[in-house]
Amino acid sequence: MFFIKQDLPINEGIRAKEVQLIGDNGEKLGVLSLRDAIEKAEEKKLDLVLVAPQANPPVCKIMNYGKYKFEQAKKEKEAKKKQKAIEIKEIRITPNIEEHDFGFKAKNARKFIEDGNKLKITVRFKGREVNNSKLGEDVLNKFIENLSDIANVEKSPKLEGRNMFIMLSKKA
Repeated sequence: MFFIKQDLPINEGIRAKEVQLIGDNGEKLGVLSLRDAIEKAEEKKLDLVLVAPQANPPVCKIMNYGKYKFEQAKKEKEAKKKQKAIEIKEIRITPNIEEHDFGFKAKNARKFIEDGNKLKITVRFKGREVNNSKLGEDVLNKFIENLSDIANVEKSPKLEGRNMFIMLSKKA
């Protein structure tokens, strides 16, 4: 079953004495009484739809309302298809990361950013490592330097509790 969500008043739902009428092919038919406008629409076996209620007199158009709503729904669905939700990918590292691990994580980070995702790189401090937060900041700055050709820094290194993180996004 297919239901039409009504958001424009049609036919008897219109509450106005006189309306500015537009025909089904776009030509202006002038100001008519509501009764005459509905009769003209019924002659063509179409609906009278109120398109501009704030105008003086209100503007109505003769159209197939079911077809109009179907086209609108189709356009909305098509627009939704073209949208791409941006994900935030996260990479977690330690402040004393080895060179090979750094290279591997940087390669993955590059892939995430090239796919159009935002990237959050988090340095986790364990135990007393938090006293040497400079090491974590150096590692994050090394990531920024490594990815500077394809990424912009959204949030610079920031310490929150035992974690320090940065946010990177693809360059425009």
